[in-house]
Amino acid sequence: MTNSQANYPHSSPLSLSLSLSVLMETMNLWDNLVEEALVKLENLKLLRSLRPIHLLNDQQSKPIENEVLSSSISDHEEAGKDVFLVYDEMQQWDRSAVEVQIAEETFQRWVSDIPSTGDEAVCRDKITGNEAKSCPQQFKKLLLFSGNDYLGLSSHPTIGKAAAKAALELGMGPRGSALICGYTNYHRLLESCLADLKMKEDCLLCPTGFAANMALMVALGNIGALLTAGRTPLEEERIAIFSDSLNHASIIDGIRLAERQKSVELFIYRHCDMSHLNALLLKCKTKRKVVVTDGLFSMDGDFAPMIELVKLRRKHQFLLVIDDAHGTFVCGKNGGGVAEEFNCEGDVDICIGTLSKAAGCHGGFIACSKRWKKLIQSRGRSFIFSTAMPVPIAAAAHAAVIVAKKETWRRREIWKRVQDFQALTGIPITSPIISLIVGSEEKALQSSRHLLRSGFHVTAIRPPTVPPNSCRLRVTLTAVHTMDDLKKLTTALSQCIDFQDISIQNSSGYARL
Repeated sequence: MTNSQANYPHSSPLSLSLSLSVLMETMNLWDNLVEEALVKLENLKLLRSLRPIHLLNDQQSKPIENEVLSSSISDHEEAGKDVFLVYDEMQQWDRSAVEVQIAEETFQRWVSDIPSTGDEAVCRDKITGNEAKSCPQQFKKLLLFSGNDYLGLSSHPTIGKAAAKAALELGMGPRGSALICGYTNYHRLLESCLADLKMKEDCLLCPTGFAANMALMVALGNIGALLTAGRTPLEEERIAIFSDSLNHASIIDGIRLAERQKSVELFIYRHCDMSHLNALLLKCKTKRKVVVTDGLFSMDGDFAPMIELVKLRRKHQFLLVIDDAHGTFVCGKNGGGVAEEFNCEGDVDICIGTLSKAAGCHGGFIACSKRWKKLIQSRGRSFIFSTAMPVPIAAAAHAAVIVAKKETWRRREIWKRVQDFQALTGIPITSPIISLIVGSEEKALQSSRHLLRSGFHVTAIRPPTVPPNSCRLRVTLTAVHTMDDLKKLTTALSQCIDFQDISIQNSSGYARL
């Protein structure tokens, strides 16, 4: 009996042959459809590539388990049996957060704009095609100016040790969704720390920041659907959501799902335009109003007008929701984010955040009241039907919250780098996210490739992430970049763009996606 017949023991050779023929036709149909779609994407210049980087191992410079505390360690904090070491200045191992390398083949594909799925990161035997045991690859070192690890915490030994300790003692798998058996004391401890950081009553952990926004928006839509008991809601019973035109894709997608419940009405206001928002609020008849905005916009690098938003909130009595993915741990004296920076924490009703950027870890969260937490954990589908955050990640994120709050020098340094970049270029920037708008897609790609050849990892941002003709280089600064790094970067930038002509402005008009 053949393997195929073993899989179908009751099939005759003829029927088995016909089944396999139909299966092959179906697979060929879909292969052809996917290929046509890929050709279309390539023609539209929307085909994207994976360019794998290789992280540098700097373990020799990191403190070992039982070392005597050196003079560079300013403090340590105990949490149960855990000791979290913190430092008062940059250490050698901090540099591994921004120093990376890529394989020579990856480099050549990138500068030649050849599409890639990342296969070149794995060395394969030329004869068998299997993964090779040894591979003498050549690498090109790069300095990262494109990531979101704003404080450089991804390489912090205290955070890595917390993850490793939890993994060794408790294992990796979270065992289930949070509502089943995936929610542990580690998750609860992290939620409490984040609630304190955001000055909120409680907090709900989510698998990612994207999932957090999706869960909240869907839960908002559920309120109207629940209260109208299946009937079409009246106009005054609908929930009106007012969204900045440049809000993150996760907010936009979440609102789209909420709209399908027929109880939500969407209003998009021009980017950071409070006059337009006020006009839309005045026209809206329902009292159930929600305004949602990024706190620090990821592509333009500008802040939401928090003071004006607070004034409008007091005037119109709406629920104010802030996505503080890029401001958390970076802004504010204690790293509380954009609301702390503008001294309006009490006026922000719900704050969404992420642990995958300045915290150097992974996951998302929603800081809110206990009442809102109960609603979101009961109706937020992206929370309910996702596996919980692994315990080692929760342990690492908890350590990251403590380190980020204690190592205040990191916030000082990142804002010094913002001032340094402005002094070197004359470009008026307001945050560590620098949006160098060059216009055409080709110019953005050429500039990115020039920087790559010069030893800098800076990607070109193109549609659909940003509107057409607003393609840009997105440069991000971190606490572990140095003044020397910035001098080298700005020299390379000046060779491909004119700082006098660079347009750093808010793209206007419509939501990116």
